[in-house]
Amino acid sequence: MRTPLARVRNLGSSHTGTSDFWRQRLTAVAMTLLIVPVLLVILMLIGRNHAGAAQILGSLPVAIILLLFIIASTWHMKIGMQIVIEDYVHNEKLKLASVMANNFFCFAVAMASIYAILKLSSGV
Repeated sequence: MRTPLARVRNLGSSHTGTSDFWRQRLTAVAMTLLIVPVLLVILMLIGRNHAGAAQILGSLPVAIILLLFIIASTWHMKIGMQIVIEDYVHNEKLKLASVMANNFFCFAVAMASIYAILKLSSGV
């Protein structure tokens, strides 16, 4: 027999514990730290032609900053939507389909963003 505290300790309504909570906070902190460099890159791109943009985006530090921001933001988006789906969708089949669609969508957004950055940085 378990006490009510033992039943809820480290477990939310999705029964995955507090790991999603901490991952979402971690990605939020990462995005907060990366937003200033990302905005600086965007400001540097204003008024540049394609060759100038490719030169800026082809820089290794810029590419790393943008890739880290893309990964952090899509991971943050995935976790947030998954929590909403798990909390508010009550039909188990619809919940499973929605979580799967969310995972695929977030992966597709991340891959499309990374492809666009790599395509621009290569100058093609």
